[in-house]
Amino acid sequence: MKKLPIIALIGQTNAGKSSLLNRFARKNIAIVAREAGTTRDNVTARIEDSFLMIDTAGLKNPEDDFEANIQDQISDAIEAADVILLTLDSSKYLDQRDKEIAKKALRSQKPLLLLLNKSDLGESLPADEFRSLGIKPEQTFRVSATTGQGIKELKAAIQANLGYPQPNHQPTSEIKLALIGRPNVGKSSLFNSLGRKQQAIVSSKQGTTRDINRVAIRHNQKTIEILDTAGLRRPGKREVGIEKFSALRTLAAIEEADVCALLVDATEPHAKLDQALAGQIIEAGKGIIVVVTKLDLVEDSDQILDSLERDFNFLPYAPVLLTSSETGKNVTKLFELTLEIEENRHQEIKTSDLNKILSEAVIEHPPAGLKNTRPKLKYMVQTDTCPPWFVVYGHEVGLVHWSWKRFLERKIREKFPFVGTPIMISFHGGNHKMNSEEKQHEE
Repeated sequence: MKKLPIIALIGQTNAGKSSLLNRFARKNIAIVAREAGTTRDNVTARIEDSFLMIDTAGLKNPEDDFEANIQDQISDAIEAADVILLTLDSSKYLDQRDKEIAKKALRSQKPLLLLLNKSDLGESLPADEFRSLGIKPEQTFRVSATTGQGIKELKAAIQANLGYPQPNHQPTSEIKLALIGRPNVGKSSLFNSLGRKQQAIVSSKQGTTRDINRVAIRHNQKTIEILDTAGLRRPGKREVGIEKFSALRTLAAIEEADVCALLVDATEPHAKLDQALAGQIIEAGKGIIVVVTKLDLVEDSDQILDSLERDFNFLPYAPVLLTSSETGKNVTKLFELTLEIEENRHQEIKTSDLNKILSEAVIEHPPAGLKNTRPKLKYMVQTDTCPPWFVVYGHEVGLVHWSWKRFLERKIREKFPFVGTPIMISFHGGNHKMNSEEKQHEE
């Protein structure tokens, strides 16, 4: 699984960004209303496993200290994105803010597409009215989130622009480890302890880290690049302004990383946000380690482990590491776990071994079906790594219940634990012709 590119929708309030996101995602992810400023947080959607689309809050006139950071918000969004979609209401004339946003986006030299939204309303201005932004006509699209006008052409243009070389996407032999978690959970302290120098500002004030800080470490002849991300509060708690784009950067760090260390505070109850972050890491197909911080502040570590087992029962394969940045306890073990998990992410299993597992699973617990129809599972092959991906071929595979898929995953992990990495299982109803590599594994 490759890093998914980020597509950022930017523009002023009520330009239709949320509606466009919903149109791309084909479901109502973002709240849509006629009132300007409805979106108060970044909303993210994975579009056909091709890219991540971010619907950012609309830009408004500064009314307080946070909204005075509008230019910083724009800069952060532009920096995090791979393709920028500047969204305008095609029925309204340009103002100075539109021009400033476009100028910053153009200065980044990243692919920039101009979306003239609401083109179905019959009140659209001529295209010449928007030429002063400096965006080429071939990069301008008349679209309608309501009717779907121009969406197909826009999607093709996004895909074409994603072919541009991006300096941050070059393949590297470095293993990337991202520190993910809520604010004030101890990410920067752990980052400093791992890096053995003061790379990040450590503060008791929540939300000190707003950028992605990086440090590279050599361990066992391997280079591990550690990414320290800004903490995420649950959506209703996020402030307007820079913190919203810190959330975007955290999402970008998850996508960039090979392994994510999910930090949870030993002194606080595990929040639903911790579980949600774990879900994001799994969905992205990244390796995961649950790292308990501030162990020096508690007395009963067994109680912490019991709580983790209860709250993260959907992550039985994730290793748990109890740490203290203050005392240095178990901190360097994170390197060993990272290397082990990265090796597991690249592990390949012989087709003969997979078919033996499938056969045993079917005999032990045949997949249920309808009254006169049952799934007939023929064989299983591994089609990818990072994360390991397995495809089961057979007939009537659409009847396979999700619980049986989970059962098959358990059977695979009994033979090949795949510690710290999710594994993906798909079912295919057609025949599959083995390639030479699969035939070699079969032999």
